[in-house]
Amino acid sequence: MALPLCPLLAAPAAAAHDPVMQLLQDRGLVAADSTVQAAASEPTLLGQMRETASELVLGAMNFIGVRYRRGGSSAEEGFDCSGFTRHIFENSIGLVLPRRADEQARAPGLFSVGKDELKPGDLVFFNTLRHTFSHVGIYIGDNKFIHSPRAGGQVRVEDMRQAYWQQRFDGARRAPAVSAQNAPTSRNN
Repeated sequence: MALPLCPLLAAPAAAAHDPVMQLLQDRGLVAADSTVQAAASEPTLLGQMRETASELVLGAMNFIGVRYRRGGSSAEEGFDCSGFTRHIFENSIGLVLPRRADEQARAPGLFSVGKDELKPGDLVFFNTLRHTFSHVGIYIGDNKFIHSPRAGGQVRVEDMRQAYWQQRFDGARRAPAVSAQNAPTSRNN
């Protein structure tokens, strides 16, 4: 879905507050001094995209502690990794992702982003079963992601700087509804 062309206006100063970082701070997952505040002059369209990503991440955080269940796709029965991401995206932004992690990585409409370009709401993929894109989670900011890890585990936040995750990182994907800021654009040469 193409976004309409419109002049970008300055966002109100209240948009500078980042609810995702506040939630992470409140839960002790991020130090208070690591908060990155948005500039008061952030364009309205980009501010709306940031709010969408924040709502997605906040929605995901509500499921911390839900048990892992292979093939699970609801809080009542439990989640596996791709069931979790599928549930969050469908219920927060209305995007129905494919069922399996590797299918989500290859889903049409999502675009690849580099590790240094990650934004809250991006899908992050890992090689945990000796094949690419075998695990998926949702990036929440500050090098952290939320996921449903494995049998016996629960939905939780992990640090991507841990050696285990660094060695297994396969890539990231972004939905245009989460952020139009880095969407591919065509240029006439």
